[in-house]
Amino acid sequence: MTFSIETIRHSASHVLAQAVLTLFPTAKLGIGPAIDDGYYYDFDLERPLIPEDLVQIEAEMKKIIAENQSFHHFDLSKQEAIQFMQERNQPYKVELVTDLGQDTLSFYQNNDFIDLCIGPHVESTGQIPVIKLLKISGAYWRGNEKNKMLQRIYGTVFNTQEELDTYLKRLEEAAKRDHRILGKELDLFSISDEIGGGLILWHPKGALIRHFIEDFWKKEHLKSGYQLLYTPHIGKAQLWETSGHLGFYRENMYDAMDIDGQDYYIKPMNCPFHILIYKNSLRSYRELPLRWAELGTVYRYEKSGVLHGLMRVRGFTQDDAHIICTPDQMVSEIQRVLKFCLDILNHFGFTEFKLYLSTRPQAKYVGEHSQWEDAQNALKSAIESTGINYEVDEGGGAFYGPKIDLKIQDAIGREWQCSTIQFDFNLPERFDMTYVGSDGNRHRPYMIHRALFGSIERFFGVLIEHYAGKFPTWLAPVQAKILTINDSVIPYAEQIKMQLEQANIRSEIDSSSEKIGFKIRQGIQEKVPFMLVIGAKEAEAQKIAVRSRDKGDLGVLTVDEFLNQL
Repeated sequence: MTFSIETIRHSASHVLAQAVLTLFPTAKLGIGPAIDDGYYYDFDLERPLIPEDLVQIEAEMKKIIAENQSFHHFDLSKQEAIQFMQERNQPYKVELVTDLGQDTLSFYQNNDFIDLCIGPHVESTGQIPVIKLLKISGAYWRGNEKNKMLQRIYGTVFNTQEELDTYLKRLEEAAKRDHRILGKELDLFSISDEIGGGLILWHPKGALIRHFIEDFWKKEHLKSGYQLLYTPHIGKAQLWETSGHLGFYRENMYDAMDIDGQDYYIKPMNCPFHILIYKNSLRSYRELPLRWAELGTVYRYEKSGVLHGLMRVRGFTQDDAHIICTPDQMVSEIQRVLKFCLDILNHFGFTEFKLYLSTRPQAKYVGEHSQWEDAQNALKSAIESTGINYEVDEGGGAFYGPKIDLKIQDAIGREWQCSTIQFDFNLPERFDMTYVGSDGNRHRPYMIHRALFGSIERFFGVLIEHYAGKFPTWLAPVQAKILTINDSVIPYAEQIKMQLEQANIRSEIDSSSEKIGFKIRQGIQEKVPFMLVIGAKEAEAQKIAVRSRDKGDLGVLTVDEFLNQL
């Protein structure tokens, strides 16, 4: 019998918990789900785990797998389940059973190990192939920083040793590309406890790269028929009540602030502001489609345990756009926006994509069935026109509309969620958006949300890891570093710098007293695309010795020859 990788991973997490209980009999069990690329399990233990513990736990897991223990399913009533877990001194499981609104609870057992679980599992532990425990980290119980910090063990499982070795090599390469480490080494950004988690400080070099990204983004949007908007960071409670955010999204919003006796909320999204700009005047079908874009900074509450560098933050700038169109414009606008997303991402060096189409939920949704069908067909047609592989998530759409998710593949094969093209049948109704049609009557427009990068912060983090900090020359904060061999050539170095500035090339002079070998190593560490070495010979010949970050020594060139190559 063949089992899904999720089933195998989840079964391995049970074996992990069983192994830990064998070695640490007083361990209190948290939860242990399957995740992307593996699984984890949380434990409350009497002492902190050390790396050597993982070796022992993994050995015990392999022993359990070799014994080929069978998994058996059984059910208990809620009261029986509470009593059962109390007898086993498992308070976290008791809490879970108590909080679950179910009369009957599902359990799985292999040998003496029993865990609360809805399954499914493999038939026996011997069907779990090659395992590997990866690391130990901390995790608050149920993701709440007010709860106790548990110890989380991460593991993975693959069908063959070769697949596992490939994965471990990718992890090793990913560690070298970690944007948090490179961000510090390259002086790009930081996060300060004095300010708060998930709030990014952009340093001069990081801010310069961000400027280039945003400048390119704006120019391309203007060329593609978009208009730019700017909106406030806060809005009255009434706005968020109308949009539905206070009803459906409140847990992700920060508390209200009192201004002149009225509640205001810092914005988690830009959409309601764009809608109010639309409603500021009576709109005609002749004005549509409208393509409005904004680099709008929003704030959303995230638990501290899930914050992760630039990838998961509390304050971020969303590269938002809203397309407001008539039904007959919908197909061409979807095709246009998807092609636009792909073209922009190509410019940043991404060439491998995967598309996902999420369709109408089976139960709760807004809008007419015919609207959903039309929208889904438009999205599907746009995807198929690209020739890119895609998957359909039947019933996976939000209640307010179907969507396309676009994932990019980075240099080491990892997928990153990037662009989203999302229909919305909800907000146009809530805000009573209309346009006057050719028949003189009022009609409801279609509204399409679109984020291209997702957020500037996250996209920047992906860029750092994709390029391992070696940004392409057009994005590099310093494109050329001028290295002097002795003080006598400093005037010539300054002359070179002026010539580069006139050609709009960003450069720095390292005129320190360090030896040239040290200066070159420093430039390599800073991942500068070009280093221009100047000694007495180069100054006399009015040339520069050029070293490329990617191609090595390019020889002695005139400045014009270097600029042509650049």
